[in-house]
Amino acid sequence: MRWTASAITRRTAAIAVAAMLVCSGQVLVSTPAFAQSQDGNGVSNFLGNIFSGQKSGSAPQPQATPGPDGAPPPWSGEDGASGHPLMTASAIRQAAANFQNCVGAMRPDAARRHVSQANFERFTTGLAPDLRIMDLMDSQPEFTKAIWDYLDILVNDNRLTKGREILAKYKPQFDAVEKAYGVDRYIIASIWGIESNYSTQMGDRSVLNSTATLACVGRRQAYFKDEFLTALEILNRGDLRPEQMRGSWAGAFGPTQFMPTAFKRYAVDADGDGRRDVVDNPSDLIASTANNLKKDGWQSGATWGYEVVLPKGFNFMLADKAKAMTIAQWQQQGLTRAGGKPFGNPAEKAYLLAPAGTGGPGFLMLQNFRVIMKYNPAEAYALAIGHFADRLRGEPPFVQPWPRQERVLSRAERLELQQLLAQRGFYKGTPDGQFGGQTREALRGFQASIGAPADGFASSDVLERLRGR
Repeated sequence: MRWTASAITRRTAAIAVAAMLVCSGQVLVSTPAFAQSQDGNGVSNFLGNIFSGQKSGSAPQPQATPGPDGAPPPWSGEDGASGHPLMTASAIRQAAANFQNCVGAMRPDAARRHVSQANFERFTTGLAPDLRIMDLMDSQPEFTKAIWDYLDILVNDNRLTKGREILAKYKPQFDAVEKAYGVDRYIIASIWGIESNYSTQMGDRSVLNSTATLACVGRRQAYFKDEFLTALEILNRGDLRPEQMRGSWAGAFGPTQFMPTAFKRYAVDADGDGRRDVVDNPSDLIASTANNLKKDGWQSGATWGYEVVLPKGFNFMLADKAKAMTIAQWQQQGLTRAGGKPFGNPAEKAYLLAPAGTGGPGFLMLQNFRVIMKYNPAEAYALAIGHFADRLRGEPPFVQPWPRQERVLSRAERLELQQLLAQRGFYKGTPDGQFGGQTREALRGFQASIGAPADGFASSDVLERLRGR
């Protein structure tokens, strides 16, 4: 669930403008629809710092020179990498010059949402376009990070220790929420830990200022106008104070990273104090996150998926989310659960994810995995959440090793791989160096044509084969 701007959803990860995909064992670090970037928030900020761009990457990129007194770097003044006409430097400058008029023109829309005139003036006074966001929205990643490195970073001993402390400290709240919503406490604690490292990495940009900037400047104005107006509604109602609504450059805020529109749909007042405070009130935070998952289809008492062992000679063309089968049918294909454990309900439907191809573990993904992907549409993210929750529950690490010897391809190599696949008639898209399902399918087609296991894994060896070496 990374993706392109058109695939942007309500969540922090799916909202900003970057992409984070698991394809061929690599987690893409880009910014056209997902990551919140290094001055962003939560997991996006955390991974952006590590991977220089999005929810993951590899080697660090040169960073823009910070502003005065260590402030975030200013806008580069350059055209955006997307090539969108609203992301040219001249269009950005023109929109920025009209920023106050743009904000003022939204007063009638705010009034229709019952935002008082006094509060509109109060909350919009002093807003100014934060053009650094334009660079974050359209940044291009140079490197990716292998999924195993991504998981190592997010699921670590320090985070597990803190997660167990959180579960113990707020046990009454988790008890109440599990009873009311039927959502696994370990999944909620996992989201809290991975999205914001337990409230320590939430971002410090004004949500109102960020969404106002994006509503008036750049290529996603209609989308972010709704986010901006919803942020005004939240403040007008008194659920949160302006100083609490600080977060990512895309407007996600709070320990589990709600966009304003997601807050509007899912936030609940769990303790009955009259406010839905998902920032500083643990009861509201835990219940609201559970309500989000429940309304997205969470199945009570079920797991997210299973690590599985694939038989020798397995047909990797079946590793496709469109080819879901029952657990019993997968067993007929020779799949067994890692560690020799039994599966749960044999009638449950699942799809197979093999992010490292023949050289790594496979996973059967159930309905609750799809729910996690609604929260943040990236398979790498959802796998990290599910695995972290299991570890908090006391389960062991994955049984099978990852192919850690594999070298991650640079963006130039990813672009070349797509171009070579296109030249051979396998890739039908526009090469952009960003790996998604279309690239995976093209890789499988090429691998099958040369008699190799069609696992869709973009290794350096596959690139050499494409080069004819």
